[in-house]
Amino acid sequence: MEYSEIITEAITTLTVNKLRTGLATLGIVIGIGSVIALVSLGQSSQQAVSAQIQSLGSNLLTVIPGAQSSGFVRGAAGGGTTLTYEDAQALMTSFEGTNVKNVSPEYSSRSQITAGRNNTNTQVVGVTPAYAEVRKVSMETGTFISQRDVSAMTKVAVLGPQAVTDLFGQGTNPIGESIRIRNNSFRVIGVTVSKGGTGFQNQDDMVFVPLTTAQKQLFGAKNITSISVEATNENVMTQVQDAIGYLLLTRHKLSDPTQADFSIFSQNDILGAASQITGTFTALLSGIAAISLIVGGIGIMNIMLVTVTERTREIGLRKALGAKKKTIIAQFLIEAVILTLVGGLIGMIIGVIASLIIARAINLPSVISLRAIVLAIVVSGGIGILFGWYPAKKASDLQPIEALRYE
Repeated sequence: MEYSEIITEAITTLTVNKLRTGLATLGIVIGIGSVIALVSLGQSSQQAVSAQIQSLGSNLLTVIPGAQSSGFVRGAAGGGTTLTYEDAQALMTSFEGTNVKNVSPEYSSRSQITAGRNNTNTQVVGVTPAYAEVRKVSMETGTFISQRDVSAMTKVAVLGPQAVTDLFGQGTNPIGESIRIRNNSFRVIGVTVSKGGTGFQNQDDMVFVPLTTAQKQLFGAKNITSISVEATNENVMTQVQDAIGYLLLTRHKLSDPTQADFSIFSQNDILGAASQITGTFTALLSGIAAISLIVGGIGIMNIMLVTVTERTREIGLRKALGAKKKTIIAQFLIEAVILTLVGGLIGMIIGVIASLIIARAINLPSVISLRAIVLAIVVSGGIGILFGWYPAKKASDLQPIEALRYE
């Protein structure tokens, strides 16, 4: 029998009992669809995180203080008070005209902010004019913090778009309005362009004030919480990072680098950590979804075993008329492969549509994983062969006389 005839007969056999065929492929459809949707959403999340990190600035190095200790208890990194404005000035002076483009000292803390009857709890960031260049902040309306504001400790504020919405409402112009931070009145002088961020460090949900105002009038701090350093290009990042480390060790009178009371992170470090986290979650969820593929494969094997039992007399008649074992194996194996491939194709379509809908619903970029689609088709075909082999082999091993006697 030609393989074209075997395929035609297999399709005819499968369409005789449509309900059974549909139920047999359901597990494969769910498994393939889930894997494709989760892998695509994982890649969408990774791309969104990468874009958000890149939007914070290019060729960026961030210096944070070391952990603060209390007795035998050591806090999280960044909780110390070892960085000062003088450290940032030393970096500016030492690296001026070299591989460093800008240095931005910052003091950041969360605080309750009110405007009339509205209030919000958000991040208040004390900055200098260099912040806008280092962090690639653009203005929607108004102006950013100036050097005069820093020198004079003026009480002015620049709001992110989300902060504007929370305090004044959607579509309002807050320029010239007043807000209160820790019982201090600030005049709004600008609104930044939206970066579309989310989460704890949402760039759209921040309030920027002059660094000196934040330190001396709002939070009573002598230290700064971070220093952002923009290198001239990506190729000198490591060189600049080492130079910053040596300078701060000297300023802090530390001879052993392992005792450094600060840490230096690059964008690649942050991006790598974020990608690893999203990749791990994607792999975990995809692994859970892939379990349904095994369940679907077992379901197909059970259906094929039932089919072998129902068609025992037919198998006996074929073998009595001279059908070879390989023909019988091919017949049932092709039926199993068709079931899984059809289920895989349907699951692929459902998975792609589901990932697009979910990505749009939660404002993620739409990413379709071609690798996951190809893998899904290959896996579905492999499942057909793997779980279809035993029923096919069982059918081919039937003795013609015993099979013809089967009731």
